[in-house]
Amino acid sequence: MGDKRLERLRRLDACAVSDTLDKLGLDGCVTGLRSASPGSRIAGRVHTVKLKAGNAPADRPPVHLGAAAIDASGAGDVIVVEQSTGIDAGCWGGILSRAARQKGVFGVIAEGLVRDVDEAREIGFPVFCRGYTARTARNRVYEDATDVPVIVGGFTVEPGFYVVCDSSAAVFVSPADIDRVLDAAEDIARREAEMTRRLEADEPASAVLGANYEYMLKRED
Repeated sequence: MGDKRLERLRRLDACAVSDTLDKLGLDGCVTGLRSASPGSRIAGRVHTVKLKAGNAPADRPPVHLGAAAIDASGAGDVIVVEQSTGIDAGCWGGILSRAARQKGVFGVIAEGLVRDVDEAREIGFPVFCRGYTARTARNRVYEDATDVPVIVGGFTVEPGFYVVCDSSAAVFVSPADIDRVLDAAEDIARREAEMTRRLEADEPASAVLGANYEYMLKRED
C-alpha cells in the first residue's frame, strides 16, 4: 500500500507548504535553488548523500558518489546531496540521472553544482541545484556517507524526511510534523482555490485579497 501522505503532498506546491510552515512556526523552506527543468515539481521521501573535499581515504573501496543512494531508493523517492565544499565540482551528473530515473527516483536536490544538465533535461529527470558546471568530482570531492544528516540552505535534512520542490523552493518536513502540515496546507490550498474562483468571477481584488487572505497564516497558539 502506498504512502497516503505522499499522495496528498504531491497535490500541493512548495508555496502552500512553505506558508504552512510559517503558520505552524516550523523551519524547512530552502530558497535560491535553480531548477534545471522549470515547471517541474517533485515530492517524495528523502535519501541523502554527503560529500567532502579531496579524495576518499586509501583504505576505502572506490565508489561512485550517489550510487549507494540510488540503490537504497525506491520509486518516488528524492535524493538530496550536500556538496558545500565551495569547490567547483559536480555532485551529480548524467549517468546518475539515468540510473536514478531507471530506479523510479523522482528527482535530485543538490546543495552544490551539478553537471550534464542538458542530459537530465533530455531524459526528463528533474534536478534542482545551486548552479551548473562541467567539472568532474574526480580528485575534487568524494562521497563521505549515504543516508546521514545533510545541510541544505542552512537546514538539517534527515533521511526519511518528506520534501516538495518546485521552481520556488524546496520545502522539507519531518515525519513527526507531516500530518499537521498536510492538514494545514490543504486548508490553505482550498482557500486559495476559492480566491482564484472569485477573481475569475470578476470580484474586485481588494475584496478577495482582504483580511481573510492577510490573516490566513496567523499562528495558532
